[in-house]
Amino acid sequence: MTITAQPLNAHPIAPRYTGVIPPVVTPLTADREVDVRSLERLVAHLLTAGCSGLFPLGSSGETVFLTDRQRDQVLDVVVRTAAGQVPVLAGSIETTTPRVIDRVRAAEKLSADAVVITAPFYALVGAHEIDRHFRAVRAATGLPVLAYDIPVCVHTKLTNDLLVELARDGVIDGVKDSSGDDVAFRKLVLTLTDLGLTGFSALTGHEVVVDGMLLGGADGSVPGLANVDPAGYVRLHAMAAAGDWTGAAAQQNRLTQLFKIVDAADPATTFGATRGVGAFKTALMLLGIIDSNQVSLPMRALDDSESKKVRVHLEAVGLL
Repeated sequence: MTITAQPLNAHPIAPRYTGVIPPVVTPLTADREVDVRSLERLVAHLLTAGCSGLFPLGSSGETVFLTDRQRDQVLDVVVRTAAGQVPVLAGSIETTTPRVIDRVRAAEKLSADAVVITAPFYALVGAHEIDRHFRAVRAATGLPVLAYDIPVCVHTKLTNDLLVELARDGVIDGVKDSSGDDVAFRKLVLTLTDLGLTGFSALTGHEVVVDGMLLGGADGSVPGLANVDPAGYVRLHAMAAAGDWTGAAAQQNRLTQLFKIVDAADPATTFGATRGVGAFKTALMLLGIIDSNQVSLPMRALDDSESKKVRVHLEAVGLL
């Protein structure tokens, strides 16, 4: 039996960003330079699948590993290849406020449509410093600003009280939640619904519970796995939008099966980003979308035996 119901919208006033917005991986050549042709094919792959936006220079894009020259090159290729078909949300992720503003200036120059920023990191900061950080970036640009909540990387959780205050004051235009705290995100969406902020977007980065987050009112998702199977996530979102939650759950189960590719890398010699980004790139290489699964140092690319494990999961869900 298929269960249908009206979808739950996060806000009564249409959010600016909805649907599937993949955090675009950065293909690299053997000598770890940006592989422009592979990146162009990847963007085309995402657009053909029906993605509604692109998020280059995020965690999956290895932004903290890239030089400023490489970051500019990536953003230029993505913006040029997207050619206005969908908005490009540029990761402007740096340790301190002045450095973030420098990346925001680059995003403006390269015609990005919005910027995505985290809390400051490396230096110890609290709520007051984070508040000033976001307000300073807001004052420095006319582009929409999205807050990226990823405490596993920046070691600070953006609290709901802070996010709501920043949203109410017009400092941020959305949030990309990769905190892993689904309870806090659900509460945030409920509060934002009550506020009814014009155009504010609540986006989840949690690959394996996108259906649940949409049911709870999220406006869209930013899953790294969408690089590999964007069409799967687009189908999931379409079913959720139609109120077909049984169909959406079936799609989510399939994508959860595919997410097992992140377990392909040998845990004795890999950790964290190597396993996720390495698996995504290996899958894209096996699918013929990018030429190499090379990753930035100090990460390492998955080897042949690990790649065979990725292939098994691609075959299991019908991608190969």
